[in-house]
Amino acid sequence: MSKVDILMTAPMMPVVIDALDRTFNLHRLWEHADRESYLREIGPRIRGVATSTLYGRMDETLFERLPNLEIVSSFGVGYDNVDVTEAAKRRIVVTNTPDVLNDEVADLTIGLLLATLRKIPQADRYLRQGNWLKASFPLSATLRERKVGIVGLGRIGKAIAKRLEGFDVSIAYHSRTEQDGVAYRYYPTLPGLAEACDVLIVITPGGAATRHLINADVLKALGPNGVLINVARGSVVDEQALIEALKSGTILTAGLDVYEDEPRVPQDLIDLEHVVLLPHIASASVHTRNAMGQLVADNLISWFEGRGPMTPVSETPWNGTLPRP
Repeated sequence: MSKVDILMTAPMMPVVIDALDRTFNLHRLWEHADRESYLREIGPRIRGVATSTLYGRMDETLFERLPNLEIVSSFGVGYDNVDVTEAAKRRIVVTNTPDVLNDEVADLTIGLLLATLRKIPQADRYLRQGNWLKASFPLSATLRERKVGIVGLGRIGKAIAKRLEGFDVSIAYHSRTEQDGVAYRYYPTLPGLAEACDVLIVITPGGAATRHLINADVLKALGPNGVLINVARGSVVDEQALIEALKSGTILTAGLDVYEDEPRVPQDLIDLEHVVLLPHIASASVHTRNAMGQLVADNLISWFEGRGPMTPVSETPWNGTLPRP
């Protein structure tokens, strides 16, 4: 029996490539300079896609070139790199890689919060530049007695909250609806949460529905002692409003792992010495990225073995039947 044709849109970890190479006829899109000609040639044969944000957005244009596509397996818990509405119209199942990265992202979030408040990167630079020989490093802000608000209490949000409990801080949250069985205080509006807290941790999905959810009004409500931590998507924060808030003292500081136009980070942010900036590394450990990559492969393998997808996203639910006759 001939192998199923799978397209990989951009390079992935060896664990993904090796697993898919063994099982499928794997086509590597990034190896072809004339992608349009290549897609015209192989497009009708492609039944599955492995993709990530490195490729860009999978939308109607690419779907048109893959008329027999059944499943898109996307690397990452966020999947705004795939037009799931268009995929649903075409009865294409989309999967992501949830859960396997929850703990890693939650750990990094706490680390970023502490680094931002205690100025850990700045203290490291201070020592390396020989400044400790001249004077002690300036006192920092603290996590003590902070009121932390979590924007988006999903699986990762809950993992972050669990870790925060150990720091004896007040925890509240905002999401589209109040959740049953959650002890943290719920705020139905985001400005209301920001006004009640002095730390906002953003861990909500990206996409059009949450674009610039953190805007000038929310930052103003957070206040001059406020700290913003974003480990969600860069699009969730109005970057220019944040820059202005940081420059003017509207908020105290920020710790960011994501940006609106990655990997391009505004020079205005880079020039702010009191801000901590990371290059989108929340899930970037060897252990976790391998687990995410394996799940990308496993979703495709499970699908074409007739067992259905392992982690379909809510917009393209699996109902137990193949999408095509």
